[in-house]
This record gives sequence, structure tokens and C-alpha cells, in this order.
Amino acid sequence: MTRQEHRTGSTSFEVGEKAIDDLEETSRKVGADEAEDDVEPSFFTDPKRLLQTFAIVIVLVVAIYVLLPNLVGLDDALETIGQANAIWIVIGLGFTVLMFFSYVALFRGVVGERTRLNWMESYEITMAGLAATRLFSAGGAGGIVLTYWALRKAGMPRRESANRMLAFLVLLYGVYLLTVVVAGILLRTGVLSGPAPPGLTVVPAAIAGGLIVVLALVTLVPSDFERRIARFAQGYRYQKWARRFASVPATMATGVRTAGAFIREPSRGGLAVIGAIGFWAANIGILWAAFHAYDVEVPLGVVIQGFFIGMVANLFPLAPGGVGAVDAGMIGTFVLFGLDGTTVFAAILTYRLMAFWLPIPPGIVAFFQLRQTVQRWDREKRSSSRSRAPDGLVPAVNTSENEV
Repeated sequence: MTRQEHRTGSTSFEVGEKAIDDLEETSRKVGADEAEDDVEPSFFTDPKRLLQTFAIVIVLVVAIYVLLPNLVGLDDALETIGQANAIWIVIGLGFTVLMFFSYVALFRGVVGERTRLNWMESYEITMAGLAATRLFSAGGAGGIVLTYWALRKAGMPRRESANRMLAFLVLLYGVYLLTVVVAGILLRTGVLSGPAPPGLTVVPAAIAGGLIVVLALVTLVPSDFERRIARFAQGYRYQKWARRFASVPATMATGVRTAGAFIREPSRGGLAVIGAIGFWAANIGILWAAFHAYDVEVPLGVVIQGFFIGMVANLFPLAPGGVGAVDAGMIGTFVLFGLDGTTVFAAILTYRLMAFWLPIPPGIVAFFQLRQTVQRWDREKRSSSRSRAPDGLVPAVNTSENEV
């Protein structure tokens, strides 16, 4: 072998070794990421966290439903609850079942074309996520974490899982924002009857409209935005951070565009759109039935607008699932609309019992059912892997110089 050939062979071998090292490092990173994705949320299995959450919930419930009536002169509000019309309560429970079904339909409509989840599995994921949303973290973060974990365990890739979760949220809260705009304008212009103070109609409609515009602008982010940023930052110390930063708007843009595709193509996204509309319509139906249960006639436009404005309090970060904050926000909103505080208090409490508290027990049951389903998925994956690789063997990387 000549000196040049020897140098060439050594260089090739060194390059080959570096390629193998890079491959192993990448595998370790991917494995770490996958392992992190496989970590089960401990919402319902950590006794300490459960006790802490329930303690906070009890304190907030006592504060909003016992102390508040005494402080604001609504001592007879709790007595009013015992006078509810049973027929309207049953109607409200019917809307609650519709709310459950709509939420499952929304989820299945968003992820159904990318997974093989059946209706029962979709029910387990959505109901467990709904319970986590109610109890853990503000703004539904607990439900998002649990649903993302379930999608990963179902075999959906990381980026696709994030994309579908964003599409789910965009559809759900896109209906929310659009309703605030439409109801606010119709109330203020007199098309819908009822009191229409600017602060509860025009101002919320303007804010919601601005958020819709922001969502529309997000779609203008190029599909290769992440790659462009990585190319721009190549060779700089901040390359890693730049790529992470770029992944946020890139993923958001993909999620918003996916949601838009569902809206533009009814044959593809009809179930998801119907589910999103049905979920909020069912919530409005529960509240409407709750008002009628106490023989209170509230204009439909006021019920809709008051509900959505009051729900903004769900963003309050210190209350699990908005417990206490949403109750106070909705009560305050309807009082500002001119309704009697005593009947509003009773109606909101009844609504929250049906729409908020009722899903929690079946949601916790669904979580443990989901754990069994995930275990079955894992067994099926291991069985599939063994069938593809007999005797447990996997192809090895050839490290010989000739192959490199």
C-alpha cells in the first residue's frame, strides 16, 4: 500500500468512526426524547398531588359558594338551589351528554385520519384529558399533556402529535373567538335582544377579532421556516437555540393550517368542526337550562355572551382548571348584564355542577382504562417488533473500512 493509499484508508476509517459516533449520539438523543415522551402523566396516580389539588379545590369551592354569598349579601342563594325545576335539570343533563359526545367527535375528527383509534379509545383519551383539564393546571394544560402522551403511545410521531393537538385547540377556541365576535356585534346592534353595554359586547368582540387576525397571520409563516432559521444560524453558538425558537412558530403555523384545512374541506374535517361547535353549543344549552330551572328568562344572546366572557377567567393561573375563578367570572359577568345576583348564583352553581364536576368521575375512570389500553398498545408493538426481527436480532452497523 502506498503512503497516499494508507492516508486515504486512515482518513476513511476516521470518517467512518465519526459517522458511527454521530449515529450513536443521535440514537441516544432520540432515545432520550422518546423516553421522555413515554413518561406517563402522574395526575391521577400521585397521591400527594391528588391531595394537594383536592385541598385547593375544596378551599376555592368554600370561598366561592359559602363565603362569597355572605360577603355580597346573597345569603339565600343556596336556599334557591333547592327550588330548581327537575325537568330543566334533566334537560341540562341531556346537554351534558351531548357535550361529552361532541368533545369525543372533535378529537376523533382531528386525529382519526392519522391513527387507528376507535371510538372507545378516543373516548378514554378525551374524557381522561377532560378530567385533567378540570383539575390540573389553568387553561387546560393538564389535558393537553395527557392527550399528547396518549397520542405518542398510540404511535403518532412527536411533531405530528403537536400539530394535531394545535389543530384541535385552534378549532375548539376558534369557534369560541368567532362566537364572541358574532354575539357581541349582534347584541350591540340590537339583532339579538338584551342589554348590550359596550364593555361586554364591542370590546370583547374587538379583542376576539384581533386574536383571530393573529391566528390568520400565523399561517403566513413559511412551511420551511425552521430550516431557514437553521441555515441562517449555522456556525454560530446560538444555532441550537435558534432552531428551538423557530420550531415554535413553525409548529403553530402547521397546526393552524391543518385546522384551516378541516374547515375548507367538509368531507375531511366535518366531524371535527361539528364536534367543536357542538361542544360549545352544549355548554350554552346546559347554562340555558340552568337559568330556566329557576324560572329565569335570560335572552339567548346574553346567555351566549355572558358564558364566553365569564370563561375567560379560566386563564387565571393559580386555580386548578379555573375552579372558583370561572365561577366568579361568570357570576360577575351576568350581574353586569343586569341579572339578579341570587338567581345568577344558583344558575351558575347548577351549570358548574353539570358541566364541570360531572365529567370528573368518569374521566378518572377513563384514565385508568386508558392505562390498560396503552399497555395493550405496548404489547402489540413488542409483538410486531419480534415478528419483524426473528430471534430478537436487529441489523448491526458495519464498521469495516471497506464498507465505509
